[in-house]
Amino acid sequence: MRVTLRLDFDDRRHLGHGKIRLLELIDANGSISSAARAMGMSYRRAWLLTDEVNRMFAEPVFATKLGGKGGGKAQLTDFGRSLVTLYRRMERQTEGDFGDDIRRLEAALAPAGAARGRVRVD
Repeated sequence: MRVTLRLDFDDRRHLGHGKIRLLELIDANGSISSAARAMGMSYRRAWLLTDEVNRMFAEPVFATKLGGKGGGKAQLTDFGRSLVTLYRRMERQTEGDFGDDIRRLEAALAPAGAARGRVRVD
């Protein structure tokens, strides 16, 4: 069991573990296409997600350099790296704050795939 953090800034803008992981992979691999392959998604989907994150903030999250013979490059800006760091810190704090409750819920789970009968309340 794990806690997944999703930040809803307003009706249109959201930031969660998938977009953050994509940014981490761009930072590690230096390209959107490599990050997309590592996540099993199309380049187009990765581009749309990263562009969405980039437009979400006043400062750019990543920058690209047009490709040529060796292909394009992408890298996180200083703000982009701090965004990832802040998100991961909030994630760790959330897990720490709710760790005991999570363990209690986990202990109460039925085995995966177990058939449960209905309970009638009169």
